[in-house]
Amino acid sequence: MGLRGVVFVLIGLTLGGCMQGTLEPASEANLKPRDKQLLARAPYGDVNIPEPYKRHIVSYHRKEAPGSIVVDSDARYLYYVLDNGKAIRYGITVGEEALAFTGVAKVGRKEEWPSWTPTADIKKRMDVPNFVGGGPHNPLGARAMYLYEGNRDTLYRIHGTNQPEYIGQAISSGCIRMTNEDVIDLYNRVKPGAVVVVLAPNQGDSPFNPTRKIASMRPGL
Repeated sequence: MGLRGVVFVLIGLTLGGCMQGTLEPASEANLKPRDKQLLARAPYGDVNIPEPYKRHIVSYHRKEAPGSIVVDSDARYLYYVLDNGKAIRYGITVGEEALAFTGVAKVGRKEEWPSWTPTADIKKRMDVPNFVGGGPHNPLGARAMYLYEGNRDTLYRIHGTNQPEYIGQAISSGCIRMTNEDVIDLYNRVKPGAVVVVLAPNQGDSPFNPTRKIASMRPGL
């Protein structure tokens, strides 16, 4: 492992040190026949996700209701809140600081193996096609949950990835990426309309304010 990889492992261990958890191995029980077929054609090999960014069941001290999603961008973690002071913690890739957002949204819709139409902002910054159909080469991966503010699509998503080697880093164009196995697991748990709280920098232990609005929105991937 290179120096950069070691640094990310150490960061993850430091951030996760005060929140011990039980490793929850990915299971093929969540996968539909189509998922297995398409994931077998994924454009990446086996990736060794650092231990802190693998799926864990952890103790959870914040006050969000069960069924909520909480994103701690600083720590590169997404939490799905359970009953009885527990949560499922997933490792994620988050947006670069200038492209990230904070605030409160809801899951406005969900899609399996979604297509992707890049926004005008993305096309200005990247050489991408106008449309990519759903499948293993689509950068949205196996599932997408679309974040809304009221009835307005914010253009931000929680989605899978065809670059799982970047889990634990801040290199996306603003959206929240998960491994395809983890996003399938989350997708199966999350209900439409679920609250999504994306914490501001250095606010990992801040109280939840349900009146806080989404800020600094920029469309991203």
